[in-house]
Amino acid sequence: MAIIIALASMITFSIITTSSSPKPQYTIVIDAGHGGRDGGTVGKTTGITESELNLQYAYCLKNLCEEFGIGVVLTRKDVNGLYDENASNKKKSEMEKRKDIINNSGADLMISLHMNAFPLSSSEGAQVFYAKGSESGFNLAKSVQEAICQSFENARDYVSVGDYFVLNYSTIPAVLVECGFLSNPSEERNLQDEEYRERFCYCLLMGILSFFK
Repeated sequence: MAIIIALASMITFSIITTSSSPKPQYTIVIDAGHGGRDGGTVGKTTGITESELNLQYAYCLKNLCEEFGIGVVLTRKDVNGLYDENASNKKKSEMEKRKDIINNSGADLMISLHMNAFPLSSSEGAQVFYAKGSESGFNLAKSVQEAICQSFENARDYVSVGDYFVLNYSTIPAVLVECGFLSNPSEERNLQDEEYRERFCYCLLMGILSFFK
């Protein structure tokens, strides 16, 4: 019930802020991690790649944000990587491209989507990271994590500093979300469920709206 009420209040917020101008009041960057040759972690039982799921979650969040009048910039729009095929260091090429898209977007914040893995299959739960020393990143991470925790009991109830390139070199408030563990068979199945994905991305949206308010 609390989630429904919160969502209803945000719908009101969206109508108020988007009715006065056709231009979105806010724009965000959604960064689907990995891609191309870099599939990221792999599902323990189904073999699904992190890069594939990251893209699915990115488009789901994009659609929800646009319904609420929020403009969206995607760093990765398809299964391909962002690196230059001729680059000697493709990882560096990839990260530099993401940095350029994020910092030249004119957006208000960035959210990078990933899937987690750990040797212990019992590890579970979504977690949000921010760059060390970033007050705006911390506030965004806290808003997103709190929204996730309202709907997912196994989510981590804290945010953490993350030493990630897309966070450290972002000039706008930025967070990295580990949506769940592909090394956990139960969570692996859930992460591939369409209803679960929609619900999770609604939580991300609520956290973003809370940060803007």
